[in-house]
Amino acid sequence: MKTIAVIGAGIVGSFLAYDLTQYEEVEVILFEKHGDVAQETSKANSAIVHAGYDPVDGTLKAKLNKRGAKMYQNICKQLGCGYQACGGYVLASNEEEVEILQELYARGKKRGITVEIKEREEVVKNEKNLSKHIRKALWVPDTAIITPWEVCEALVEEALWNGLQLHLHEEVLDIKACEKGYVIRSDKGQYSVDMLVNAAGLGAQKIMEMVEAESLFTITPKRGQYYVLAKRSQPYVSHVLYPAPSKAGKGVLAVPTIHGNILLGPTSEVLKKVDNGTTTSGLQEVQEKVEKIIQHVPYQEVIHSYSGCRPTGNNNDFYIEESRRCKGIFHLGCIDSPGLASAPAISEYVIVDLMKLPLTFHKKKHIVHRQKPLIMRNLSETKQQALIQKHPGYGHIVCYCEQISEQEVVDCIHRKCGAHSIAGVKMRVRPGMGKCQGGYCEVEIAKLLARELQIPLHEVQYDEDSYYEVAKEGRR
Repeated sequence: MKTIAVIGAGIVGSFLAYDLTQYEEVEVILFEKHGDVAQETSKANSAIVHAGYDPVDGTLKAKLNKRGAKMYQNICKQLGCGYQACGGYVLASNEEEVEILQELYARGKKRGITVEIKEREEVVKNEKNLSKHIRKALWVPDTAIITPWEVCEALVEEALWNGLQLHLHEEVLDIKACEKGYVIRSDKGQYSVDMLVNAAGLGAQKIMEMVEAESLFTITPKRGQYYVLAKRSQPYVSHVLYPAPSKAGKGVLAVPTIHGNILLGPTSEVLKKVDNGTTTSGLQEVQEKVEKIIQHVPYQEVIHSYSGCRPTGNNNDFYIEESRRCKGIFHLGCIDSPGLASAPAISEYVIVDLMKLPLTFHKKKHIVHRQKPLIMRNLSETKQQALIQKHPGYGHIVCYCEQISEQEVVDCIHRKCGAHSIAGVKMRVRPGMGKCQGGYCEVEIAKLLARELQIPLHEVQYDEDSYYEVAKEGRR
């Protein structure tokens, strides 16, 4: 039996935990310094599964993006997560940008990705709010969208059903070699492991420096700020809309979400340290740049703004290699865009190509699959009424914007990898993500958490980190 530790429960670490727990002779420990999964880059990004035409030839990004994008649909179907192949347009407003489209077209064709150059007149038929400056577009029908934190939570939950040891709110402080592997020291204890995967995202450089004699890569936080538009009866945009890319990245986009909102962003701000705050100048930049691709932006329907940092590396590619001095330790650094799209393939690459686990270990004959969450608003009226007869809580709506019932909240609290905070419930079943942004339902969610966790109402915390801090102080 081998014990393998994974550090970081973002999208990459969650896929690794999920994949590794499918082997018979493997015990898996997943460390996450925050109180919940998907709390950094995986929580605040554009949520796009890029098809794979963009990365430069010969890079890991090119190899793993295409492979990962093809894996998502089946994975989401199995886990019961939202997946929508909405397609995307890369838009050109001048001759120089049209040349960039031609380069991307040739690259996509070479890789076997479906791409097509469209004239403005064709695009406007599908996107009524296209900027008047747009001349041509690259159509990429296999561009898809997901909800990243939903996928992370589902992967970890299923891994828990198959033996994963999940250590939330536990930060790795040191790693030392021992006679039979490595000792990981955290802020809560010590653990002996045979192998270790550093999937710490923004913290991957810090973990790498605990192990290596010299720096293998550097990570610079790059902040992206976004607006969120409310749902509309007629969608403002229906496809992912990109400007032609530049050296700075993919630019400011307009992106539909699985749940019917629209994201506008991100910026691309190089920071000295992680800072997830929004700024007036950053959001103004979103407004200025998004109007390059769309017009008539309904800013009166902005319901939220947010930002997230991505771990930009120093070599324009992912760094995925075994340690140079410690056999059995694997560093996954610089996983910026298209890290989300590549995540399932990154996990596969580490397990098959680097660890070579299939050569010595066996897949489990019986995998336990999680029960998919019940979403009342997606059911027919007949099925809804039948459920309400059995469980009246499904008939008590606590979030009117998103049509979330009391029982759906209760269910998400008691699942494996369940919610312990208002933000944890919001991430799993969406109360507070509608137009009122929790103005009505937040107190109702707090009451349900108090009841189900059997704690006083004043001890209910907004986020999972605060929940674990209170627990650590012994007040529960």
